[in-house]
Amino acid sequence: MTEKILILDFGSQYTQLIARAVREANVYCEIIPYHKNFEYEQGLKGIILSGSPFSVNDSGAPEVNIKFMMERVPVLGVCYGAQLTARQFGGRVEKSNKREYGRAYLHHLLPDKLLKNVMENSQVWMSHADSIITLPEGFEILATTESIPVAAFRKNENGAHPLYGLQFHPEVYHSIEGKKILHNFLVNVCGCSQDWTPAHFISDTVAQLKSQIGDRKVIMALSGGVDSTVAATLIHRAIGDRLYGIFVDNAVLRKDEFENVLKTYALLGLNVKGVDAKDLFFRELAGKTDPEEKRKIIGRLFIETFQEEALLVEGIEMLGQGTIYPDVIESISVHGPSVTIKSHHNVGGLPDKMHLSLVEPLRYLFKDEVRKVGRELGIPADMIDRHPFPGPGLAIRILGEVTPEKVQLLQQADDIYVKALKSHHLYATIWQAGAILLPVKSVGVMGDERTYEYTVALRAVTSVDGMTADWAHLPYDFLAHVSNEIINNVRGINRVVYDISSKPPATIEWE
Repeated sequence: MTEKILILDFGSQYTQLIARAVREANVYCEIIPYHKNFEYEQGLKGIILSGSPFSVNDSGAPEVNIKFMMERVPVLGVCYGAQLTARQFGGRVEKSNKREYGRAYLHHLLPDKLLKNVMENSQVWMSHADSIITLPEGFEILATTESIPVAAFRKNENGAHPLYGLQFHPEVYHSIEGKKILHNFLVNVCGCSQDWTPAHFISDTVAQLKSQIGDRKVIMALSGGVDSTVAATLIHRAIGDRLYGIFVDNAVLRKDEFENVLKTYALLGLNVKGVDAKDLFFRELAGKTDPEEKRKIIGRLFIETFQEEALLVEGIEMLGQGTIYPDVIESISVHGPSVTIKSHHNVGGLPDKMHLSLVEPLRYLFKDEVRKVGRELGIPADMIDRHPFPGPGLAIRILGEVTPEKVQLLQQADDIYVKALKSHHLYATIWQAGAILLPVKSVGVMGDERTYEYTVALRAVTSVDGMTADWAHLPYDFLAHVSNEIINNVRGINRVVYDISSKPPATIEWE
């Protein structure tokens, strides 16, 4: 049985970072809302209690039975989790004289398994309005900082499992030895064997898929993206050509993408049908300028096209999808899904009337883990390392009406830009890049001719997970090179600008 760490989410913005740090240590973990009931399975090795925007002294503040947990496995409380632990066992937690936010330094470290090899004066990151004033009886301070008396503590075991608390956030980048502390909890305290690797995941998942699918057929919409390709390859390993892939050309793919992706799928041995639906999409998009309307048209047409193709395959009972863990976490978050800013880039699930049960082999993986699994599966690097690309494709990078002429212009400009990023070894340093065709024409001069042509904006951002993003500080000489290449080679574009907006307040895509 796979070893597992459970992370109980009290609504902290950093909860996913805890999970990523645990996974990086080759230990499997799952995030669940604090109020969800769970089983104490044989493979459960420990529980981590996350931070929270709440105060433990608020009426209606989140509560869990920590004593019940520590009777079964080791427990680590982080920030709110630590304060809740202290309060439940009889300690005092009060509002701090000042809100403690930012860098702090650990002092007076006691020798302990949790703090093994952590240095005196190690920098950590604080983010809390409350402080633990006094610890309960039977608890011991492991570290302090210059401003708080209890930065880390433990409960003396007396036959029970270890119970620890940290007033700081070990999961964030600014806690310099934070991952070492989490590693110590996983290995020294919980006894995890750190055997959860991509190869381990593949063998386990293929076995699970064989059991789940049996002798049934699976149909799957493929996009050429990392998630759907890795998911399809895993399902194919389990059931071979009983996986029927459908790849739709929706008229707004990147230059030569339809042909190139189908060639890659053929190399991988996947059973995939390419469907050229460009004319249909262009007809329905004609005259439409509202971003949300364009998204809905593309989503609806994709589903209709997929359904028509699915009906041509007899006996389909299951639907494969490339759902990944951040999507799952969002759907079961502590406070429910976040407010919709715009329809999601990727086309959602198919209508219930198809009556297909889901196969989602990646639903517990983060994006970087999907890439690691893809490399282990032998999927070509060009596909594994691709930047994210929105489901509505270039339609939301063409501001205003989408026409065949505009798509061709943008495909050429985008292709020049992306190829230049790769040839200048910048592509891998960027989360996402693309060109945007603006509904703006301006005067230009080429030779002795006056021109009146379109403007293209270049976008490149750096990010960890796409939730926040900063504009990439590309070198000026590189931007000058790309601008010249686009203007000289794409007739219809005479001006190139660079987008230096971060997310928030801007979004990564323009529509």
